[in-house]
Amino acid sequence: MEIIPLNDSFSELTPQTNKTTFSLVKSNYPPMTRSSTHRGTTPKKEVFVFDYTKHSSVPKDNQCKPQLRLRGHTKEGYGLSWNPNKQGHILSASDDMTVCLWDVQANEISAGYLDAKTIFKGHTQVVEDVAWHVLHEAVFGSVGDDHKLMIWDIRGNQPAHTVEAHSAEVNCLSFNPYSEFILATGSADKTVALWDLRNMKLKLHSFESHKDEIFQVQWSPHNETILASSGTDRRLHVWDLSKIGEEQNPEDAEDGPPELLFIHGGHTAKISDFSWNPNEPWVVCSVSEDNIMQVWQMADNIYNEGEEETPADQLER
Repeated sequence: MEIIPLNDSFSELTPQTNKTTFSLVKSNYPPMTRSSTHRGTTPKKEVFVFDYTKHSSVPKDNQCKPQLRLRGHTKEGYGLSWNPNKQGHILSASDDMTVCLWDVQANEISAGYLDAKTIFKGHTQVVEDVAWHVLHEAVFGSVGDDHKLMIWDIRGNQPAHTVEAHSAEVNCLSFNPYSEFILATGSADKTVALWDLRNMKLKLHSFESHKDEIFQVQWSPHNETILASSGTDRRLHVWDLSKIGEEQNPEDAEDGPPELLFIHGGHTAKISDFSWNPNEPWVVCSVSEDNIMQVWQMADNIYNEGEEETPADQLER
């Protein structure tokens, strides 16, 4: 699910780019409104849009009553992304192998329903995730169980780029907020791949240290070289691109590649989602399938090489 600010009507929906995430599905938190995709909860596989000001914390009758239902998919799905540059545009990825685009500002809402503006078809298996480009309002990416990464321009109906991104299902992607050409993908093959939109023939780098499937990947909002990933192995890895290729002594090499800055190992179940704090650098919130939420921060000396070494039991706080 994803939260955006809402004014008095759907014609004034205004997504923001500085968003904090912590939810068992996917929540981005500037306040006021909530939109969500649900797997298997609605027979018509709709995307629900809620005006948060019109709902109590706990529904009085346990009935789901969204202000708007977005139609277009024929199966359930997970991926959801508001356009940070185009008000009211939202994408959804689905098990039906498509990506749907809606414009909730359109004057086409009928009885609380809105049909998809465009349905993008290109994947041959489940589409696991979708994300708008941070800087270009017409560009988005999608990834799926067909091992593919696709880059789309909404002004056309075919992907501009299609690459075999991984050797297994691709579960997530994230565009770098500082560099318009750089993005990352995470996969069931236990790796995170780094890509340059100017040359998609070969990945720039493969980050290898996870022991199981990767389901989340997200760039730091404060540092263009910092990336984090998490998944089934109950670990959240923080990577630093600037350290790729640095020499290591044998002892350090046993802990992982030089670009592996830190591993958060506090969870005892699969990590469902995480988010960088948009205001406090190096602060992360992560949630796991045992309903535990953790807010933590790495010790200063991990990312400031000039700092004195911190005892192992004080590496997080």
